[in-house]
Amino acid sequence: MLNDVFLWSLVILPWFSLFLMKKDEIRRYLPVGIFASITSFIIIDIGASLHLWKLTYNIFPFSNLFPYHLGAGPVVAMWLFKFTYGNFVKFITVDALLNLAFGLLLLPLLSFLGIRENIRGTYLLVSGITTLHAVFLYYFQAFLEGSYEHRHSFSINPAAAKPYQNYNDKNDSDE
Repeated sequence: MLNDVFLWSLVILPWFSLFLMKKDEIRRYLPVGIFASITSFIIIDIGASLHLWKLTYNIFPFSNLFPYHLGAGPVVAMWLFKFTYGNFVKFITVDALLNLAFGLLLLPLLSFLGIRENIRGTYLLVSGITTLHAVFLYYFQAFLEGSYEHRHSFSINPAAAKPYQNYNDKNDSDE
């Protein structure tokens, strides 16, 4: 019963914090939150099939669907992007600290409650995977906003961008 309440609270309660976020910010960061959930499901499934971890207790009929990735995961990603997007160093530093807290505090609690267990993966490995996942999410958000093109595009030399001049036109003007 305690596990059910804990897991349902991980799904439902974080969404109430979005009442504190402006509508345009929700509209801006909701796609990256949804994308974070979808890619997290893929990462969880790959980790379970590689026997890095396994979920031993779940509130959903799907065995590898961890409730965190439906509630707290996308909401935390949205808040993280709200406060740190635009400064990659700040983003990755705050995310790495959050991932360490997730890996060293929440995951041992989940293991203690019998919800999740590590088989071959360590808590630090999970923190590293989630930090790499965050880098991927940052570039996804940059792609959505179009800023990736502007920051990382190569400029063409202006001399090479001039139109081709026909020699006949040049010779006609010289006469």
